[in-house]
Amino acid sequence: MIKKQDDGEVESKESEQGEEIEVDEDVLPSRAAAVHEQIRQEGEKELERDGLALLFSAIAAGLSMGASLMAKGIFQVNLEGVPGAFLLENLGYTFGFIIVIMARQQLFTENTVTAVLPIMHKPTGSNLLLLLRLWGIVLGGNLTGTGLASLAFSHMPVFDGATKQAFVAISQKVMENPPGEMFANAVVSGWIIATMVWMFPSAGAAKIWVIILMTWLVALGDLAHIVVGSVEVLYLVFNGLISWHEFLWPFALPTLAGNIIGGTFIFAVISHAQIRNDMSTKARAKAKADAKAQAKKQDNVR
Repeated sequence: MIKKQDDGEVESKESEQGEEIEVDEDVLPSRAAAVHEQIRQEGEKELERDGLALLFSAIAAGLSMGASLMAKGIFQVNLEGVPGAFLLENLGYTFGFIIVIMARQQLFTENTVTAVLPIMHKPTGSNLLLLLRLWGIVLGGNLTGTGLASLAFSHMPVFDGATKQAFVAISQKVMENPPGEMFANAVVSGWIIATMVWMFPSAGAAKIWVIILMTWLVALGDLAHIVVGSVEVLYLVFNGLISWHEFLWPFALPTLAGNIIGGTFIFAVISHAQIRNDMSTKARAKAKADAKAQAKKQDNVR
C-alpha cells in the first residue's frame, strides 16, 4: 500500500514508502551522492516547516544581514590609509553571513539550492508549490528585515557622521552597475553561495571558515547579493538618495534573477546531474541482484 501524502509534505520515494533518506556514504555509490542526499534531506525539512516559523526566521536573517553593512562601514572609516585596507574592509561583509548561517536563520540564497533538490528528485506540482511557498516567505521576510535594519541605521543615533557617510559610499558603489552587469554579478554570487552550501556537510568544525572565505570572495569581487545588497540600497532609499523605483530596477529584479539562476539552474542542476547516473546505476544493480536472488530462491523450491 502506498502511503498517502499529508498536506505540506514533500513528495518523494522515501516518504511514500515510510523511509528516511539514506545519507550513509558507505551504502551510496559515491561521496558526492552522500552529500547530495544529505542536502536533499535538509531541503525536505525546510519545505515542510511551518510558514510562520519560516517568516520570523527570515526577518531575523534580514536584520542580521545589517551586520555586514555595519562592519564594512566601521572598517572603512577606521582603516583609511592603512595598507591592505580593501581586503580588511571587505572582511566585514562576512559578518552577516556568519550570524545568519551559524544561528540557522533563513537566508534566501541558501534555499535556492537546498530546497530545490527535492523538486529535482521528484518534480511534481505539489513539490513545486512547496518550493514557491518557501521562497516567497523567506524572500519577503529577508527584505522586511533588511528594510528594518536600514531604517534603524538611517534614523537611530548610533553611528557618527563619518560612519554614515561610509554607509552611503558603500551603498552607492552597489548602484554603479547597470542591470546587465548586476545580473551577471548576481549569477556568480548565487553560484558561490550554492558552492558554500554544498561544502557544509564535509566542513565539520571548519564550517565558519568556509563561510568566511566564500562570502569574503563575494565581497572582493563586488558581486551582487539580493539580501545584503538590499540593506545597502534601502539605506539610500531611506536617506532620500534614490527612489523605490531604482531599488527595484536596476538592483532588486536583476539581482534576484541572477542569484536564482546561479544557485539553482547552474549549480544545483549540475550537482544533481553528477549523482543522478550514480543513483540510477545503484538502483539497476539492486534490481538485478534482487532478481537473481528471487530466481535462486525459485530454483531451490523446485
